[in-house]
Amino acid sequence: MGASIIPLHDLPGLIAEPFGLREYHIRTMKMSSKSLALVSLVSATLGFASFTAGCAGTSTRESTGEYVDDSTITTKVKAEFVRDPVVKALDVKVETFKGVVQLSGFVNTDTEKAQAGRVAAAVPGVTGVKNNILIK
Repeated sequence: MGASIIPLHDLPGLIAEPFGLREYHIRTMKMSSKSLALVSLVSATLGFASFTAGCAGTSTRESTGEYVDDSTITTKVKAEFVRDPVVKALDVKVETFKGVVQLSGFVNTDTEKAQAGRVAAAVPGVTGVKNNILIK
C-alpha cells in the first residue's frame, strides 16, 4: 500500500461527502462602525477599571506605589541597623506596611531593643514603629 497525496482543493469534497453536504458556507458578520466603536469603548472601560482596581490599595493591601515605598523604607531601616554599633542587624527582622515599620526578633538587652526602635523611627518615610523585639 502506497500513500497517496490528495490535492488541497479536493479536501472539501472528501470531507463533505460522508455528511451529505455539497457546499461549505462561510458566514461573515457585518459590523457597523457604531457597533465596533461601542464594543471598543466597553472593552477599554473594562480594561481600565480592572487596571486601576488592581493598583488601588485597601486597608489590608498596599497599592503598587505604597509597596515600592515600603520596600525602600525597609531597606533604609536595615541599612541604618548595619551602621549602628548597638543594634545587631542580623538579629532584627524588619517589615513595613503603609509606612509603619514592624520590628521582630531577639536581642540580648533592653538597650538594643530601644535603640532599634529609635533608629527605625528616625528613617525618613516612617510613620510609626511597632517594636515587637524580644529580649533573650
